[in-house]
Amino acid sequence: MSNYYFIMSGLPDLQLESPTAAFSTRELREQLLEQESLKGRDLRMVELFYLMGDCKNLITLLNVNLAELPNTGNWNKQELQEMIADALEDEFEDDPRFPPFMAEFVREYYEKKQEEGYFPEDRVMVRYWQYLKSQGTGFIKRWAEMSLNIANTLTALLCEQQGWPVEQYTYGYDAAQIDGTLMAQLREIALDGDPVQKERRIDAMKWVWAEDETFFEPFDINALYAYLLKAEMLERWARLDAEQGKEKFRQIIENLRKNATVPSEFTAYMPKSEGSYNRSEK
Repeated sequence: MSNYYFIMSGLPDLQLESPTAAFSTRELREQLLEQESLKGRDLRMVELFYLMGDCKNLITLLNVNLAELPNTGNWNKQELQEMIADALEDEFEDDPRFPPFMAEFVREYYEKKQEEGYFPEDRVMVRYWQYLKSQGTGFIKRWAEMSLNIANTLTALLCEQQGWPVEQYTYGYDAAQIDGTLMAQLREIALDGDPVQKERRIDAMKWVWAEDETFFEPFDINALYAYLLKAEMLERWARLDAEQGKEKFRQIIENLRKNATVPSEFTAYMPKSEGSYNRSEK
């Protein structure tokens, strides 16, 4: 796995207190694609990250035909429209430039969009995370697994509260397979009556997870992918409200960090001045 010290050191620090100071994900993509050292499987991992933007843009196009797509992805509006047209035309093969799940989702969308309990935004992201699990490296597979587990668990908890059938609104969900600590955190989040605060708490939990997973390998493709994930979170929240709620988000992060742990075999060799993450040993 390649070392991306020069790429990572050239990127701005992501500070929760000043999200608008960081590069946009669009600018990051342009900068990364100019790097000759980023190629092969690692380049593919970056493309998989931006596939998330393509999925969100696909939903936008299916709902309304906008002049400009709101999210940064691998394909432009015309290319996505061509994929949609091919998916709906029986005489043509699905566009080979795109992952198969996208054309499958387009057909599913037109078949089920009027059905009660069908949420296309959730469904396309489930398909995306499932694809990510099949195509990504170890860290990215775990990220996809965690994202799918979080979405399914929160949906299942909502179903329990409302008396809805869990299997109708989740996708391959098995509560027995969810880590106990994660389940406890999500149960607490599910009780939060503020939807904006709830979303921030979910992102904060993902932020800390990504930092923990890449803490000891800060210059490989996993760290680069984690950087993109965090940049996307900051960009999304900055777009919603550039000032309101930033301090609250920072406090959530710090609270999570206090409860996070680093394996004892590593902390035994860490000097006291290290550990800006303020982790405690197990």
